[in-house]
Order: sequence, then C-alpha cells, then structure tokens
Amino acid sequence: MLQNPPAEAGMREEDIDTPALVIDLDAFEHNLDTMAALLAPTGAKLRAHAKTHKSSVIAKLQMARGAVGQCVQKVAEAEALAWGGIPDILVSNQVVSPRKLARLAALARIAEVAVCVDDAAQIALIEAAGEAAGVRLPVLVEIDVGMARGGVEHGPPAVALAERIAASRHLRFGGLQAYHGSAQHKRAPDERAAAIGEAVARSRRTVEQLRQRGLACPIVGGAGTGTFRHEAASGVYTEIQAGSYCFMDADYAANEDAPPFRQSLFVLSQVMSTAGPGIAVLDCGHKGVSVDSGMPLVWQRPGLRYAGASDEHGKLVIEDGSAPALGEKLRLVPGHCDPTVDRYDWYVGVRKGRVECLWPVSARGGMA
Repeated sequence: MLQNPPAEAGMREEDIDTPALVIDLDAFEHNLDTMAALLAPTGAKLRAHAKTHKSSVIAKLQMARGAVGQCVQKVAEAEALAWGGIPDILVSNQVVSPRKLARLAALARIAEVAVCVDDAAQIALIEAAGEAAGVRLPVLVEIDVGMARGGVEHGPPAVALAERIAASRHLRFGGLQAYHGSAQHKRAPDERAAAIGEAVARSRRTVEQLRQRGLACPIVGGAGTGTFRHEAASGVYTEIQAGSYCFMDADYAANEDAPPFRQSLFVLSQVMSTAGPGIAVLDCGHKGVSVDSGMPLVWQRPGLRYAGASDEHGKLVIEDGSAPALGEKLRLVPGHCDPTVDRYDWYVGVRKGRVECLWPVSARGGMA
C-alpha cells in the first residue's frame, strides 16, 4: 500500500515526518551534470541503472542529460519504467520464468526492451515468448568478466550464443553485457584498474571474435559508479551502467580516490530518546536504512556514531559530548543506497532547507 507522503512542498526540512528519504536537489543535479560532462568526450553513453533510484521521474532527468536509456534487474522494474514513459530499457539480468517473459514481451509494444542470457536454454524461452507476443526482442549475451556470478565464458562460448540469437526470427542480437560488480568497491585505485583491465580485455577479444563471424556488436555494456572512467576510456564499452552516482553512499565514499560525486541521498531521522547515558536513539532502524554495507553515517555530526540498528530503533553513541536534543532531526548517509531506497514510497526533494518536490519510488518492491 502506498504510504502517505511525509512532507508537502514548501515546508521546512525540519518539519518533514520521519523517517523519510530525502534528496538534496542541488547535490543531485550536480551529480547528473557531472556524469554527463565526464562521459561526453569519451563517446560512451550512459544507460543509468534504475535499480538504484527505481523512479521514472529520475530516469527522465537522466535522459534529458543524454542517457540513452535505463537498466533494471527485474521485469517489475521494467514495467514501472515503461509505464512511466521510459522508451529504452535493458533488463541486465537473466529471466527464465515463462510468465515473466510474457510480461516482458508485452512491454515491447510500448518500449524497446532487451534482456540478457548466458545459456542456450534461456534463448529458447525468450524466443517462445517473442513468438507468442508477435514481437522481436533484442537479447544481449552476458559474459563473465571476472565477477564469477552470472555470465558465460568469454570468447567462443559467448559467440555461439550470439549466433543462436542472430539465427532466430523472433530475436535479434543486441550485444554483450560485461559488468564487473565486485570491482566497484575495491578500495585501492590500482586494484580497480587491474580488475577492469581484465574485463576490457575479455570484452575486446569477444567483440573481435564476433566480428570474425560476421556479427556486429551494437552494445558492450557494463561499468558502475566505482569504475566507469576505466570502461568509458577503453574504446570497447559503448554503454555505462552506473546507478549509485546520482545519490552516492557511505560505501562508495570509502573508496580511495572516491567517485567525483556529492552525497545527495539521506534518510532523515528524529531523536526519540536521550534517556541512556552517552547514547541517543533515533526512529530509524533496519526498516528505515540498509546496513548490509555497514552502518549509516551521521551527516556533518562527527561526534555522533550510529552504532547499531534494531527493527525500529537506531542507536547513536555520543563520542565527544555534543549530545543531540530530544526531537532533533538528523540526516543519515546510508551505507548502501539501493536497498535503502526500496524501503520508501516517496522521495522528498529539498533545496536550501525547503521541500521543493515529492517523487514516487514507482518501482519500489519490484522483485518479480
């Protein structure tokens, strides 16, 4: 059930009901503009990853700055974006449920919708869905470029899948999916560079072998907020799938040579108890902020440390004596922005201390 908005346009930030998902609009817009400027001279295009923001509003703002489309991980996310007017969507994942594939094929009537495979059996399932719907679906071959999660072996095994796709009357070969997710949070710059160097090499070899078999490779997609500059400069990757750049989080900020973006996403929380000595309690625990990548940081309050979460409570340890007041509102920086966003129905856009807009998190909970 869609929850009531926690704010109204024009109200002060300190009057927003908590916990609430807040966007600092100046920082957010800076991030969108910075990414567009950094990619412009490289020739690589942005296909922003909507698993981060889950919002057709934000997708349109990214595309207004030159993004060619959006990535998603789930069919339900693709539906939310397509119904919201986004014309070009890649499910950068495998889909094997016939029911889900039928939904995906139905979307092809209102948007360009592509999907990834790493197995011939998946191709047959997508082919059947396309035939039943009377559409021709673009399909990318995912190759393993070092993440060891999904993806067929690069080179001849990937080429064989591409030839199978190209031979189908109901599919067309869309290119390669070559994402190295685990490289994004390697802390040392040289470790990230080495990991992506290998990803680029595997992708380049596969593109060349496709060419030798007479197959063009329209898309080589991958990259993320932590490594996008390497892939964009490679001359191999044509699409950059960064997602978190628009918001940032504490985990990305912990990288050495952190990405050049500002923190724009916060969870606004309120101090609900100061009864314990040396501690304060916030109204934001596991249900309000993700802790899978570590505890959130308290924004611009170095004397306060978010030390632990339970379902509805966040425990602050007061480390320098500057205790927060009962009822005080504090901004938290999530450790991981993507799953934090999925806890909320609304973004509250704030500029200079005032609420400017409210945007629905339209793909929230899109697991199917």
